[in-house]
Amino acid sequence: MKARWAAAAATIAVTAAALAWGRRRYLLVTVVGHSMAPTYRDGQRLLVRRGRYTVGDVVMFRAPDSMRFSISWLVKRAAALPGDPVPPDIAARFGPGTVPPGRLVVRSDAPDGLDSRQLGFIDSRDVVGAVCWARATPSPA
Repeated sequence: MKARWAAAAATIAVTAAALAWGRRRYLLVTVVGHSMAPTYRDGQRLLVRRGRYTVGDVVMFRAPDSMRFSISWLVKRAAALPGDPVPPDIAARFGPGTVPPGRLVVRSDAPDGLDSRQLGFIDSRDVVGAVCWARATPSPA
């Protein structure tokens, strides 16, 4: 009987440790809005892995303080990282050159979506991580 209790306690401890590790490493978020369509749809669930990202990854970051949103976090595609050339449509508004250290350029997948054209350069300290999984959603009717 004691051995079964010890095994159950060990299983619970390992499960709790795994859940704690997973909560520190991953976030489950829900898409709000249509600026990442057709890649991600409103209401779709995404798993975000905290940490590193590269150009082309979809990242989650804190909305800039200068913008007043009803949501605190945004999900956009990383288009340029520090030292990369500023994309032409962003350069037309903010000036040519390279992306400054500690900043990145983000793009919406929808042509008229909110991105660095309106937000400017994003502080890399505000980036949580990159999307690593998306729950499939049915196509809109």
